[in-house]
Amino acid sequence: MDNGTAIRDFLISRRARISPQRAGLSTRGIRRVPGLRRSEVAALAGVSLEYYTRLERGNLAGVSDSVLNAVARALQLDEAERTFLADLARNCGPATRRPHRKPHGAAVRPNLLRMLDALNGSPAFVLNGSADLIAANTLARALFAPLYERADPPNHARFVFLDGRARQFWIDWDRIADDTVALLHVQAVRWPYDKALANLIGELTTRSDLFRVRWARHDVRAHTTGIKRLHHPVAGPMELTFEVLTPAADDDQALVVYGAEPGSATADGLRLLADRVATRGEQPDDRDTGRI
Repeated sequence: MDNGTAIRDFLISRRARISPQRAGLSTRGIRRVPGLRRSEVAALAGVSLEYYTRLERGNLAGVSDSVLNAVARALQLDEAERTFLADLARNCGPATRRPHRKPHGAAVRPNLLRMLDALNGSPAFVLNGSADLIAANTLARALFAPLYERADPPNHARFVFLDGRARQFWIDWDRIADDTVALLHVQAVRWPYDKALANLIGELTTRSDLFRVRWARHDVRAHTTGIKRLHHPVAGPMELTFEVLTPAADDDQALVVYGAEPGSATADGLRLLADRVATRGEQPDDRDTGRI
């Protein structure tokens, strides 16, 4: 993936979304482009037009943190977008000077697997940067059974955009789709040499118009906690809280843990799924079979 193109498209898209009024600027005459002009961003950031034009053309090599922060303030970037811009800058310049980043792997450390098993009352799984569910406890496989029916390991992004059942499964499908694309944008910059991730993005761009439109927006966001609503084929409608934790030793993986409010219908649904798993006699060692 071309880092220079990613820089250009991101900065242009952020500039286009901010009106002069939102930036506290007065305007005169007819404006032919949406959002701010380059000269206005440059003035707000305290740099020359020529210097900002260089940045927006995809060259962040050697840019200081103070300039990046000034541009971030001018473009009114949130925390996730600031981190994204910093990652873009970090991966800019000659390949020999870029930090080495390990590619995503399917190996999950034994300690993390034992943690999954210990969370037997909560659905939990490990997600890699290519959106593969590379390990899950039995309750997570029961909860996300539709994802496991066609792939092992299942891939969250492919399910959302390429599986027709995703719209019935995810009650807030549009929000899930937006979040998925935003996450892939972040991962593509964090792991620029990951072939599996590049292939995934290429596949989705080719096969899904809905993905392609969202990808062109260049939106990024933090995705660490919140609520997800789904319609399970057995347990029915469910509203689940979630937390995303990144192990310090495996920053290319994320531990995702779901929960439910005590006494809620969703908690009852999770107990129903747990009872079904127990009835079938599934053991912790079955966690990698992809079946419930």
